[in-house]
Formats: sequence, structure tokens, C-alpha cells
Amino acid sequence: MKIIILGAGQVGGTLAEHLAGEANDITVVDTDAERLRSLGDRLDIRTVQGRASFPTVLRQAGADDADMLVAVTNSDETNMVACQVAHTLFHTPTKIARVREAAYLTRAGLFDNDAIPVDVLISPEQVVTHYIKRLIEIPGALQVIDFAEGKAQLVAVKAYYGGPLVGQQLRQLREHMPNVDTRVAAIFRRDRPILPQGDTVIEADDEVFFIAAKANIRAVMSEMRRLDESYKRIVIAGGGQIGERLAEAIESRYQVKIIEMNPARCRYLSDTLDSTVVLQGSASDRDLLMEENIADADIFLALTNDDEANIMSSLLAKRLGAKKVMTIINNPAYVDLIQGGDIDIAISPQLATIGTLLAHVRRGDIVSVHSLRRGAAEAIEAIAHGDSKSSKVIGRAIRDIGLPPGTTIGAIIRDEEVIIAHDDTVIATGDHVILFLVDKKHIRDVEKLFHVGLSFF
Repeated sequence: MKIIILGAGQVGGTLAEHLAGEANDITVVDTDAERLRSLGDRLDIRTVQGRASFPTVLRQAGADDADMLVAVTNSDETNMVACQVAHTLFHTPTKIARVREAAYLTRAGLFDNDAIPVDVLISPEQVVTHYIKRLIEIPGALQVIDFAEGKAQLVAVKAYYGGPLVGQQLRQLREHMPNVDTRVAAIFRRDRPILPQGDTVIEADDEVFFIAAKANIRAVMSEMRRLDESYKRIVIAGGGQIGERLAEAIESRYQVKIIEMNPARCRYLSDTLDSTVVLQGSASDRDLLMEENIADADIFLALTNDDEANIMSSLLAKRLGAKKVMTIINNPAYVDLIQGGDIDIAISPQLATIGTLLAHVRRGDIVSVHSLRRGAAEAIEAIAHGDSKSSKVIGRAIRDIGLPPGTTIGAIIRDEEVIIAHDDTVIATGDHVILFLVDKKHIRDVEKLFHVGLSFF
């Protein structure tokens, strides 16, 4: 596929990295020559320096015959104009734009073909807000991913000493829970992936990814670790777009406080939110945190745009007694350094956004793609089409499907039913198939399995 990526920042660069090794023809456009040089040195891609919305620059990047344009510059306006130019002058089939400003996103009809022709809108703030909300709803989870509109979930947990299944073989999971069907999709032990077999023994500190129907998630988690109590009191550091959206989404169910430095923003939040308590001050102010009884907080969420401020306020909150700390980290290099110590969960907006983008770039009928373990693995939801003659998966038991190395099928969603995958499970037309890949170099092979007489998105 011929793809033009506008913007060589964190998201554009990471997306180019994901796609360059998958037999795609990638061109990245940016005004920053140094960023382009750095990307060009590392990846097998073309680079073009210039303004992303200029017709001459898009033509130079190959817009005449591009299959897809992905506009992820730092400017909403540049992204929207670039899509308009690509549509009007070059008839680019698929146009994806990152748009952050809520004022644009709430206008119905703005992004239709007869207005601003954007086929797929990506709002990082919306994606990250939803991501954090799911973590709050399932206490103790490191990552939570919805499939088939939430019917099934893939959850990552850290196994702890004392968990009923720790030190035992996976096949005993069925004995422990005869009425609950689940499948362990992968285990990461000391950062190395282990493909689970029936005789695989779960060890303390393993990161275990399992899939189950949404209603059974808490029961399966209880086999790996002592269940955390439901959260009640939540403190949010940073009243920006993510902080505001999250508070709005959860304030009816939890006791929420926001700490925001800017007085004008505090007044706006007080007027906009219903029951959230808005505090003006610094989240790194020890006296303020003590005064607001941070030791009683179930979660402290650092959601500002400043990585260092997020890290320092999170460490202080944890030191003062906050039970769990989640932190947004914009620099991916920091994520692995800090997660798992005093900071329980580090959230990368870039990786959350990349998953949304990849769902629209993959070949075959791919519904969603999720980056796991900070990009080390992927979970994919694909729809099986065709029949037993035209498809490599339909009418076949899972044991007979030629899955690439390091790939497992975790579950199948058939209409409203969640079917946990076993060797003798047979895939039917229209099934939503949930796959887990610990080696992303086999992505193309997985796509080919589900690519039956389908065109690109």
C-alpha cells in the first residue's frame, strides 16, 4: 500500500516505524529537516520537506497515486486542509486526520465529503480518556481492551504471590473455575514472551494477558492476584482536555477532584463539571496534597502535558499514601523506565493513538488493532468472510489453521455470543476473531488469512 504520512512527530514517526517493515511504500512529510533525516536514517522510507497542506508538496510526496493519506501534524487546521487538497486535487481514496480541538469534533456534518472530506477522525484525547476509564473500571488491570463493542475483553494483570493459580499449570484454570471459560493469550516473563501451553506454570510477577467475556473478567483476575477493591476517590492532576473529559465521564460514579494551576481554567472547569471538586494549585505542592488527604485517594492520575511534572507529582502522591498512581508519559523512552515501580501504570498517548490508526491501515477486514506492552505485541480483531472454498479460516478448526509463529486465537464473537477459542473450535462466516501476536513481523501473514476478495479500506 502507498501511504503518505504528514507529520514526523511522535505519532507520525511511530506509525512510519510500524508500517515500514510491512512491505508498504511510505513517504513522510514534515517541515523539520532534522526529524526527517533521523527517520530516513533508521527506516526504509521516503521523506519530503515542506508544508503538509501545500499541493506541490503533496504531489512531490506521491499523492497522485497514493492509497492513503494520514495527517498527524501538530495543527488541526493543517491536517484538515491537507485532506481537502488530497480529495479535491488527487482523489486520494482514504484520508485520516488527527483532530484534537473539541470545537471541531462536536460539529455534525463538518467532516462529510461535501464539507471537509475526512474518512477517519482520530482524537487522541478521546482515545486516551476511554483507555483510562476502562482501567478505572477494572481495578488491578495493567491494560484493558474491548472487542466486539465490549462483549469480550483482553486484560493484562501482574500475577502475585498468593494468587490461586500462581505456581500451578494453566490447565488447572478450568478446574478452579469450571463455569467460566477463558484463555490465556500470552505471558510476558522478565520482558520475554511465552506462548502459553496447558503445562505452562504461572510465576509471580508474570504479566498475564487473558481474554474472557466481560462478565467473567473479575473472576479470572482473582485467580492471578488478590482483587483490588473498587475505586471511590480519584484525584486528577491537570485540567486540560483529557482531565476534563475523564472527570466528565466518571464524576457520576466516583468522588473526583481536579488540581489545575491556571485560575481561568479552574473557573471554566467549575462551571462545566457537575460534582467534581476543582482545586487551584500545583499537583507537586506537598502541603496541598496533604490538605486534600491524598492518603485517602484510591487513584492519583497525572494528566498534564509535562512528562517531568507528571512523574514528580506521581512520585510525591505515592510517597504521601495514594494507593495507585497512573501517569501520562508523552516520551515513549520514559514509559519502560518508570512503570512498575512507584508509578503503577504509565500511559502513552502515542501508542494508544497508533492502535486506532493501524486498524484503518491494515489489509483485510480488520476491525481494531491494539498495541500491547508499549508496542511489543499486538491484539487484532478481524472478521472472517467468504466460505470454506474462498477462505483460509472458515470451516476449519483452529488446530488446522496455519497460524504464523507466535500467534494465538483467543476468542471468537459470533453474534452476541463470546466463544473462547479451543483447538477444536470451528470458525464460521461473520465471526469476529480475536488474535494475539507476540511477533509483529508476522502481521502480513495474519492479514492474508482474512483477506478474501476484499479491497483496502
